Amino acid sequence: MITIKCQSFHPVRLAAIFFGMLASPVSFANDLPNVVWIVSDDLGPELGCYGYPGVSTPNIDRLAAQGTRYTRAFSTSPVCSSSRTAFQTGQYQTTVGGHHHNTRDIPVLPDRIPTVTGLMQKAGYFVCNGNGRKTDSKLAKSHLNFAYTPKNFFDGIDWSERKDGQPFFAQVQIKEPHRAFLSRQREYPVAPIPPYYPDHPVTRADWGNYLASIEELDRRVGAVLDRLDTEGIAENTLIMFFGDHGRPHVRGKQWLYDGGLHVPLILRWPGKVSAGETRNELTSLLDLMPTTLAAAGIESPKLPGVNLLDPKWNGHERLFAARDRCGDAPDRIRSVRTKNFKYIRNFHPERPYTQLSSYKKLSYPVVTVMKVLHDEGQWTSPFMAATRPEEELYDLAADPHEMINLADNPAYAQQLGQLRSELDDWIVETGDKGAVEEKVDLETLLAEKRRWYEKTMKGRGLDPDLSDQDYLQWWMRELGVAEHATTDSQSR
Repeated sequence: MITIKCQSFHPVRLAAIFFGMLASPVSFANDLPNVVWIVSDDLGPELGCYGYPGVSTPNIDRLAAQGTRYTRAFSTSPVCSSSRTAFQTGQYQTTVGGHHHNTRDIPVLPDRIPTVTGLMQKAGYFVCNGNGRKTDSKLAKSHLNFAYTPKNFFDGIDWSERKDGQPFFAQVQIKEPHRAFLSRQREYPVAPIPPYYPDHPVTRADWGNYLASIEELDRRVGAVLDRLDTEGIAENTLIMFFGDHGRPHVRGKQWLYDGGLHVPLILRWPGKVSAGETRNELTSLLDLMPTTLAAAGIESPKLPGVNLLDPKWNGHERLFAARDRCGDAPDRIRSVRTKNFKYIRNFHPERPYTQLSSYKKLSYPVVTVMKVLHDEGQWTSPFMAATRPEEELYDLAADPHEMINLADNPAYAQQLGQLRSELDDWIVETGDKGAVEEKVDLETLLAEKRRWYEKTMKGRGLDPDLSDQDYLQWWMRELGVAEHATTDSQSR
């Protein structure tokens, strides 16, 4: 059992937090730790320290060896803006109205919903958002679905801008492995691909580029770690490394399967967080805010997440997630998972899993591979059905890739009924706004996305309405796959 020492909550610090520093010039408590969030865009657990073979991640592996690695950490949304809205507020995105990706119906947060950045600022922390380099000249990605002014939400770009002795809360944003991927410089012959993909040369090439992008992420993480060491502040800094949601692949990003929600999470704080430990309890990105506040000695508001630094913490019993409109793909999906089961409710079962998404059609070559092979009768999957079931249930112990829907299996009626009821309760208790119609002219939005799609395709020299077969040939050339390459199109 891991032993994690909690930061003491000193009454002098409490006064500083709630009444401000009254001394002039400003002074800061010497024992306040720095906190660094290293946020990777679209990252699954395909890392060496998570047991994934064939990918080289020595810096992240070093971080894990020096800290605690959480094996069952999950986001509350499988897309950037909604997930980030959740972990910056510590509330479900469905509660605060930030559930639609890049919503045009932008909510204003009430005073009763503070943000982690605002509370850290009130406690005297310098709050910054950059890429971890002193040379950065503009704020890095924040991507939040609520009204805010970046220059007020953050005090600056880099912690080097802070006052002398001032503790800092830095959010370091690393783009990788978000698409567009880097081009692989080598092959990854022993790296496994999820079995719900057709084993096709395009699939392997695209996956290889994803792994190459992860290796670039690792280099950038190493630069941040080295900088903290060089500046002599690593010992007094809590690092929290995580992905903002799951991997950017089919059945990953924008879906509520584990591929879209499962993220790596590593905490390092020398002398406070046990080194080399592994925690297998269910963990949520909603835990980031209360953990950050606890490290800084700040009293946390009531939140659905928990403080991971609490030695009595023993994991969540269940985790909830939501997916709503993403670009030109309107939807409403909800899920609840326990350690052993996942329940998914599709509020629009009339829509296919592969409903049109301009973003995915432009960016995910495996979508085209699936369509071509399915049309040719070479590959079959329930994922290609014209409609979806209203409910999905997966036995995660027996079926970790969530490929066998047990919702209609009478042997699992008890688990189905229990999770169905728990999701119903969660929707009511958390004030899920998914049923509230989004104030957006959907026809105008769809037309806008269509124009973007057409412009992008024409920029590639392609007819926007070209056939899937012709589009697959383009992807093969784009990914450096020879057209005569052998294709094993059977599902593994």
